[in-house]
Amino acid sequence: MNTKYLWTIILFVLFTNLFAQTNQQEIRLLDLETATPIAKAEYTYGTQTGITDIEGTIRFSFKKNLSMTISHINYGAWVLDKNEIEQALNEKVIYRASKSMNLYPVTIISLRPQSTQPESSLKIEYQERMQHDAAQILNQLPEFNSIRKGGNYGFDPVFRGFKYDQLNVVLNGAQSATAACPNRMDPPTSQMAPNMIDRIEVLKGPYALRYGTGFGATLNFIPVKLRFTDHNDVYGRLSSGFESNGDIVRGETQIGFSGKHHDVSVFASWSQGNDYTAGNGQTVPSDFQRGSLGTNLGFNLSSNQKLRISAIYNSARDSDFPALAMDLRTDDTWLFNARHDILFNNENLESWNTTVYGSFVDHLMDNLLKPLDPRMLNAETAATTYNFGGRTEGVWRFEKAKMYAGADARVEGAEGTRVREFLMGPNAGSTFLDNAWQDARITKIGAFAEYQLKGKTLDYVFSGRLELNQAKINDAEDEFTAVHTDTSISQLNPSFSVGLLKEFSSNLKTSLWLGRAQRSGGLTERFINFFPVGIDPFEMLGDPELDPEVNNQIDLTFQWSPARDRTVLNLDIFGAYLQNFISSIIDPDLNPRLPMSPGVRRFINIDEVIKTGFEFTWSQQLFAGLYHQLGIAYTYAQDIERDEPLPEIAPLDFRYILSGSYLKHKLTPEISFRYVADQNRISNEFGETATPSFVLLDAKVGFQISESLMINVGVNNLFDKNYYEHLNRSVRGTNDPIFAPGRNIFANINFNF
Repeated sequence: MNTKYLWTIILFVLFTNLFAQTNQQEIRLLDLETATPIAKAEYTYGTQTGITDIEGTIRFSFKKNLSMTISHINYGAWVLDKNEIEQALNEKVIYRASKSMNLYPVTIISLRPQSTQPESSLKIEYQERMQHDAAQILNQLPEFNSIRKGGNYGFDPVFRGFKYDQLNVVLNGAQSATAACPNRMDPPTSQMAPNMIDRIEVLKGPYALRYGTGFGATLNFIPVKLRFTDHNDVYGRLSSGFESNGDIVRGETQIGFSGKHHDVSVFASWSQGNDYTAGNGQTVPSDFQRGSLGTNLGFNLSSNQKLRISAIYNSARDSDFPALAMDLRTDDTWLFNARHDILFNNENLESWNTTVYGSFVDHLMDNLLKPLDPRMLNAETAATTYNFGGRTEGVWRFEKAKMYAGADARVEGAEGTRVREFLMGPNAGSTFLDNAWQDARITKIGAFAEYQLKGKTLDYVFSGRLELNQAKINDAEDEFTAVHTDTSISQLNPSFSVGLLKEFSSNLKTSLWLGRAQRSGGLTERFINFFPVGIDPFEMLGDPELDPEVNNQIDLTFQWSPARDRTVLNLDIFGAYLQNFISSIIDPDLNPRLPMSPGVRRFINIDEVIKTGFEFTWSQQLFAGLYHQLGIAYTYAQDIERDEPLPEIAPLDFRYILSGSYLKHKLTPEISFRYVADQNRISNEFGETATPSFVLLDAKVGFQISESLMINVGVNNLFDKNYYEHLNRSVRGTNDPIFAPGRNIFANINFNF
């Protein structure tokens, strides 16, 4: 061969290899739950193929307009399109849930685009980060509704008719907060700062027992993941928005500093609004002010150890609650959390994580700004709660199995006194003190395990939990002990579940879940002391000796996803048989503390209750850049003992979204349709009234001005419909419900760097 040609070939090969090396990229593939590396995953990118190493690293030469296929025995096979690859290159990481969780009864609400499974996720755009109440985000799902006592604040989520302590609300699998207001102006979801959240996992049913007793569901708020970079970097975002109906102003921001061994970020948000106008022109008292400030501190202690410390401060001021006798005046909450993760090179033991946390709420409410005529009395209640504890868990991985095991402990308590100053009547000039919480405390100590096994034709998931519940009163009132002499009690609550998963093909999957969960009553159910905290104006009296509530439930899920037309259909059918269901009954032998109260209700156990229903979703990529998504949910619930419907069960809810993507994904219009059926299945025992059906239409459009800047404008309730949700409470002293906002024009802007 001619020497000149030989040198040409050698130089060409060297140049090609040099160019390939300079274009070489690395992305780490990590487990979505534990952030541990996924080793031995096969990937194909054009003509390039490879297997991830022990660190879960994918190495490839980047080329535009190519997709990547990844597969792993425990994580399934999936495809990253060109946009997802570019995003992964920016973040240097891809997260994937294990395959055994694919048909777990779960919905993932992602607050930012990421490589989660589209068949089980709902992506929420950046404006949701500006929400001042995380329950508003949950209401994006048709299976969720909220008990509303105020127009713009304190939404208390209800899922499949399960509410309050029947829902296990946790931050990163461990931390929670306890409402200080006896009327739950400040439910735990209101303390979850959306701008510090990466996603919300809705673990349906009593099957997920690792994070506590998931009686009706576990709502797991996952914080933003730590971001470590090879070189020091600065990143952040700034968002702002305005809503015309109620003059609502919102804003949120984040700034972070990352490096190879650290990630330090600070978050802040602020929202405020005035009274809004309903579709009939009626003004609804709904003033509120809400702010959050927090930080995430992440440190790589070594190659296999990571420490995360977070602190959140939430503040609420002057928020209207027209359904209640008082309004929120101040609410100051601190949430502290520290988590340590360690990875092992052990053959089976994969990782271990330990979390300690504390949540502290200081709440004040009064009636001083309510337009009372005549003003018979001034009233205020100052209350505080605490919620602290810890959790430790190990993860073991075997050839065809995975196991979680650990223990946790939580202590929660509340104290608060209502002060009543009489201005008129026979008690004018007198002041009375009412001990609402009696300095009550509940301690929970639990041990749990979950075992996931991949069989030849079926996959299995076994979960178990054993929890010791100890409750007592430290400052009992005479009127309470006159009814209940035993104010300290211990109960042992076992819970267990099993899941069977079958994959008929890559397109058709199904699962069957059976579970039995047992929970003891919460602080309100056991220790509330003559306070009107229910649906009707009756004062409520707790019972320390309530039997534990038991939920025996079954879920059957189907998933069909033919790849050829990018369609995904999900169906979840459930049925629950509840024993010792905690409810209440009017006791004519008890006298109320307030003269305007109609009487007193005592918390009791009901022998039998049933619930059944379904959720169905259908999403599909259409023609001409269009995409649509349909969702429908329905719950039927019956009190067998009283032979009437259970109270506060939302009616059938239907959602349909049609969206488009144009100009290389820069222009994204969207139309949302919602139909809610009437609810005639009502509880006469609790004085419920039927709710009419309604139809809503929303429209919005987003435009990506640049890689960093995006705007979004739209209209909610386009036709100014006058309506209210079935779970909205009535304005105090009237039969008028709290109507929802009428037409509302909004605009948002977001800047990332």
